[in-house]
Formats: sequence, C-alpha cells, structure tokens
Amino acid sequence: MPLGTHKAALFGVAGVSTDTVVLLSTQTASDDSVVEFTLPTAYKFVKFSFYNCLPATDGEDFKMNLSTDGGSTYEAKTSSFFAANHTEADDNVAVQYESSDDLAQGTGDQTLSRNVGSAADEGCSGELTVFNPTSTTYVKHWISRSSGYGGDRNWDNFGAGYANTTTALNEIRFLYSSGNIAAGTIKMWGVK
Repeated sequence: MPLGTHKAALFGVAGVSTDTVVLLSTQTASDDSVVEFTLPTAYKFVKFSFYNCLPATDGEDFKMNLSTDGGSTYEAKTSSFFAANHTEADDNVAVQYESSDDLAQGTGDQTLSRNVGSAADEGCSGELTVFNPTSTTYVKHWISRSSGYGGDRNWDNFGAGYANTTTALNEIRFLYSSGNIAAGTIKMWGVK
C-alpha cells in the first residue's frame, strides 16, 4: 500500500480515514498488567503497532493472545518463531529458530519480542497483523516482527501462525511474560 494515500490514517488520529485504512484506537500503557483491544468487525485485517514497550521486570518477553469470548478464554494457536541477535560488545551474533517460543495448538500467550530489558534505554517496538479476524469461515492467520533490546543484546524477532478457530475473534491482549507493562504505546488500524 503506498504510504502517500494512507499517511493521514497511519500517523493521524483515531477515526481519520483515507478510504481503506483507519486508525481505530491508541492505548498508552502506564504500569498496566495487560493492554486489551476489542477487535472491529468491518476490516479484512487489523494491524497493531507497538512503540517503546518497556517491562516493569527486566528480561521479560512481550506477548499477545487472541480470544473469541472477550478474554474469558484464549484460542489454540500454532506458530513459528525465530530471531536474529547481536550483542552490544560485538562478541556474539546469531540467527536462530526459537522452538521454546512456538505454540503447537497451545492456548498460552504468544511471544512477539524476546528478553526485553527494563532500563530507560531498553524496550521493544514492532508490528502484528491479524488477517480476517472476524471471519466465520477461516482460521485466523497472523504475522509479527519486532525489535527489542535487553541484556546488552538487540533482538530482531519474527513470528507467524494461526489461531485455530473459525469463530470471529473479538479481543486481543498484549502483556509481558511476568510483571506489568511499565510504559509504551499500542495503536490499532483497520484495513478494508
């Protein structure tokens, strides 16, 4: 999608539309255990961007989960996750498949960014896209990419998978594996 025609929606305020992309909601975390969004019904896919999300506890993973019943239960997901990382001291670099961050029909929270530090110069930012979230015919595919810093190491994280349900999704939550989200902003766009 060309940025020029969608710039107002991508960087504007909630409700601004350029026919196909609408900024639906912005939430700013301030020592919150979770940040939750109600998913819209009129969009082919929903894109989330998260900025400078900082955990209250050092070395935690930034995660998400998807629900069809407003967060009472969470859907079984199958996913794959890999990351590239590089130490600040330039003494260790790697690209590796992270099997511990995969889900195999698990209902647990899905990792989006690994080992995020809690210092002022750490945190994570990235994107998550959920395709056809309110379809009642297909399972719900998603992809994510994020950059995070913690433990003197930068991580470039990649995830993809699907929620194994043909029921419409209506809620998504973001959280850290332990402790609160000390700070950060998350935006949700709908794309027609």
